[in-house]
Amino acid sequence: MKEYSRTDRVGDQIQKELAQIIQREVRDPRLASTTITAVQTSKDMRYAKIYVTFMGVDDAVIIKEDITALNKAKGFFRTHLGKAMSLRLVPELSFIYDESIVRGDVLSRLIDKAISSDKENHTDDPEESLPE
Repeated sequence: MKEYSRTDRVGDQIQKELAQIIQREVRDPRLASTTITAVQTSKDMRYAKIYVTFMGVDDAVIIKEDITALNKAKGFFRTHLGKAMSLRLVPELSFIYDESIVRGDVLSRLIDKAISSDKENHTDDPEESLPE
């Protein structure tokens, strides 16, 4: 059984705190739909990759602008994290768009399409489906 490492615990705490900071402190309406999907901290906890999605936003230009806005505000986020968490060093933050949810949605739609196509092509007559 793998132990729950300190970096994992710190990452989870950063995720919770950032979600609250974005919800309560950020005044930029573009970032209201930001969802933090994961936080990955380096072993020395000097760096943290923050994976985010934007619910209801699928325009690549807007996503890029929102990621840029988050990265420009990382000093603001680090300051608030420092106040909320008792860490000797608050990690340097890097916001990254998490495409896994979008890719999962695309794959799910492809699977649904393949299943419905298969059902349309499948015949219910057992005699026709037997090999000769």
